Formats: sequence, C-alpha cells, structure tokens
Amino acid sequence: MQQSAENAEAEDHPESDQEDAAPLLNQQLSLGKGLCSARYSLALVLHFSLFVVYSLRVNLSIAIVAMTNGTNPGSLPNISTDVCPNRSHAQTNSSHQEFAQEAPVYDWSAKTQGVILSAFFYGYLFTQLLGGYWSGMFGGKLVLGYGLLATSALTLLAPLAAGLGAAYLIGLQALLGMAEGVIFPAQYTLWAKWAPPLERSRLMNLAEAGCTFGTFVTFPVAGIICQYLGWPYVFYILGGIGCVWCVFWFLLVYEDPACHPRISAGEREYIVSSLANQGSSHGRSLPLLAMIKSLPLWAISVAYFCNDWLFYTLLTSMPTYMNDVLHFDIRENGLLSALPYVGNWLGTIVSGLLADFLLSKHMFSTATVRKLFSVLGMMLPAVSLVAVSYVGCDYTAAVVFLTLSMTVISMCGAGFNINQIDIAPRYAGFLLGVTNTFGTVSGIIAPTAVGFLTSQRATPS
Repeated sequence: MQQSAENAEAEDHPESDQEDAAPLLNQQLSLGKGLCSARYSLALVLHFSLFVVYSLRVNLSIAIVAMTNGTNPGSLPNISTDVCPNRSHAQTNSSHQEFAQEAPVYDWSAKTQGVILSAFFYGYLFTQLLGGYWSGMFGGKLVLGYGLLATSALTLLAPLAAGLGAAYLIGLQALLGMAEGVIFPAQYTLWAKWAPPLERSRLMNLAEAGCTFGTFVTFPVAGIICQYLGWPYVFYILGGIGCVWCVFWFLLVYEDPACHPRISAGEREYIVSSLANQGSSHGRSLPLLAMIKSLPLWAISVAYFCNDWLFYTLLTSMPTYMNDVLHFDIRENGLLSALPYVGNWLGTIVSGLLADFLLSKHMFSTATVRKLFSVLGMMLPAVSLVAVSYVGCDYTAAVVFLTLSMTVISMCGAGFNINQIDIAPRYAGFLLGVTNTFGTVSGIIAPTAVGFLTSQRATPS
C-alpha cells in the first residue's frame, strides 16, 4: 500500500522513541551481551564480510603497479617526481625484476590507468539506490550475499580481462562496482532489524571496521603476492576467498531475530521490543516526495560527499604517493600505505563504543552525539591532510599525519554515517543508497581532481 509523505514523516521520531525505550534498554542491556550474542555475532560476520569486500575493492590499486610498465596513474610525463631521495633498497633501473617475471606487463598510459581505476565507481554509483530498494523488498541477507558472491566471481576474471585489453578490464571494473554497490545499503537494512538504539554505534562500527581492516591487510599482502607469485594471483586468491566466504554468509546470517534459530529468548525480546516503534521494511512503496523535502537527508548527503572525497583520495592515491613521491618500493609502499588504516580500524571501534556510552549515560541527545562526532571527524582530518603538504620529504611526519587523518575520520562512523537509521529506520537501506550515491560521486571526481592539481607543477627548466 502506498505510504503518504505525511505518514512517512510521522512514523520516525528516533529521539523521542529512544527516550521512551531507555528504561527498557537499560534494564535489558546485559541480556545476550558479549561476542556470543546473536547481534554481536552478526557484527563479527559483517566485519569479515566487509573485510572481503574491501580487499576486492583495493587489490587493483596495488596490483596495477606490477601490471604496468612502471608508470603509475600519478606519473605524468611532464611532472617531476624526483622531489624526495630514493629510499628503496632496489636498483632504480631494475624495477621490473621486483615482480614475478612470468606475470605479463602492460604498457598502459597514465590516462588509461586512471580510467581503469575510476571505472569501478561508475558501476558502484549505478546500483546504490537499487540495492537499497531491493534489500527492502527481498531482505538484506540475500541482496548482500549475492552482491558479495558476484563481486568475488568477477574478481577471478580480472587477469583474463586484462589480457584481452584495457577496454575489457574497464568493463569488468564497472561490473564489479555494480555488484558491490548493493552491499552497503543491504547492510543497513539488516541493522535496522538487529541493532537496538543504544547499541547502534558500537554494532555498526564494529561491522564497518572490517572495511579498513581489509584495506590494511590487502595493501601489504597484495604487494607480496605481486612480488613472489605474480599479480594475477592477487585476483585469484582474494576472489577465491570471497567465493568461499559466501557459503558461510548464507549459513550463518538470518534476516531478523525472529528467524534466528539459536538466539536466546531474552535477546530476541530485547531487540524486538527496543525496535517495536519503527515498523517493518518498506516493501514496494517509498515516500519519495518526503525524502526529497527532507533537510536532514540533504545534510547527510552533503556530509557523505565531503567525507568520501578525503577517504577515496587516500584509498586510490596513497599507494602512488608512496611510490612516486616518497620512493618506497612495493613492499614498503604496501605496508606504509596500510598504517593509516590501522588507526582507522581501531578508531572506528572505539568511537562506536564512546558514542553509545555518551547516549546510555544521557550525557547528550542522539542529535548532539551525531553532530559532535561528525564535526570532529571531518575538521581534524582535513587539518592533518593539509599538514602533509608542508612536511616535504619528512617521511615520518608524512605517515604520522596521514595516520592521524584516517584515525580521526573514523569518528564519522558514529556521526552522520549511521544517521539514516536514526531518522527513518524503516527506509534505512534506501536512504543509505541515496547518501552513498553522493559519496560515490566524490569518489569519481576526487582522483580526477588530484591528477589535475598535481599536473600543475611542471618540471623546472
């Protein structure tokens, strides 16, 4: 039945609902507490699932260094990258001997490499809204599981596509983006049914920390695989792990507490009663007019765009920065590129715990906590990233500021990142698709802007 805009606006009053439910939540908070509870088990399963998702997303950022003829996307012919001394122990004229000799090497231009890396985001942009809508109709478990399976299977085809030509790899990257685009909206649909209001920050941040943990592990591991096995095995190994993990996903995850056969009666009652006022998933109908008029939704969307500009810039450009500017070899490049994500992983978990602590002690309202964490999570990283441009060839300072930036930005995970469930839990998956679309647009623009800005510094005559 079609929902009216008025009904959509009236049904979601998260702060008042949270205040009404607070006594129950405080009494029941200990039920099922710990890693053995069903909701925390879901968070851990999602943590590893998103670990796999991000390992499949970032593998090409490292592998493309070995796939190409020593030309990185940032290495344009009119730019001098000999700003800092070469710290690599390898000989500068024998870079190709660093990689497994049997792996093919392609002579792709910097422009072609940039198109290959950005093609993912075009596909990713296309399925954000569809993923949110499908998860509301068919359930988050199925949509996320099939999205992860498709992403893993397509990753196995990357070496074949590269051998056929750059155009085939670009098309495959777009398909990978489309498959992965449904995953995060589906995750939010699941949490709308599983996360009690006073545990949303910690549960969702514990799950989302898998993104940065996957990046942290994949950067050095992919570099090592490129050196000793050859770059094709990066895709074979990680894609294979993803396919195997999908089996565990379908076996371990349940759509809601009512479907879970092993959840305790106390935990089921606690979750169901705490979420009793928010209603079920939206089904086929959506209050699109009310969404378009929603100022909070527009504010969250703008925050996603700004935050993801920084995040995607680091995700796609940091390996090149380490390789071209600081002159680390692929092993040092991978390990040092991963350090900021170690801080982000720890910060994501800690900020979720801190936000829920402030809410449970009634120190701040939900709106205040989300705004506070959002402001700190965007302002301080911006300052740190600007500082990187002033440290020159001070390698230690550069890594410190990059790590500080990525650590503090994790506070946004307990800020606007989960606001969709606060303002309209029934439509959380679709709203995540809306806001993440804005974030993905910045993921498309940011690498292009980086290339334009760096190209303005020509080689001195």
